[in-house]
Amino acid sequence: MALDKIKRRIKIKRRIRKKVFGTASIPRLTVFRSNKQIYAQIVDDNKGITLASASSYKQKEAEKVNKVTQASVVGKLIAEKAKTVGVEAVVFDRNGYLYHGRVKSLAEAARENGLKF
Repeated sequence: MALDKIKRRIKIKRRIRKKVFGTASIPRLTVFRSNKQIYAQIVDDNKGITLASASSYKQKEAEKVNKVTQASVVGKLIAEKAKTVGVEAVVFDRNGYLYHGRVKSLAEAARENGLKF
């Protein structure tokens, strides 16, 4: 059953990635969530480089809180790092995950801290 779940997410991910592409002016904000942590990257797909990244791994603010709050901390962090790199607008890649819970929390926190998508 777990293998079917993974295959389903990968199938959805491929469908999303056909449409979502990051450029130098508007890079892609991609999200990966594991069972314990959540990760976010801002990627320029033309050059194939990561411009900024953030995760809940070893974050002081994200240690003693629930996973949804962890995701909002990471969303705030990725928005701040995007500003330092000079990125104001991104396209959001939910990476095959449903847009609710941790993924939604990260996206909303990034929006509140100045990232446009």
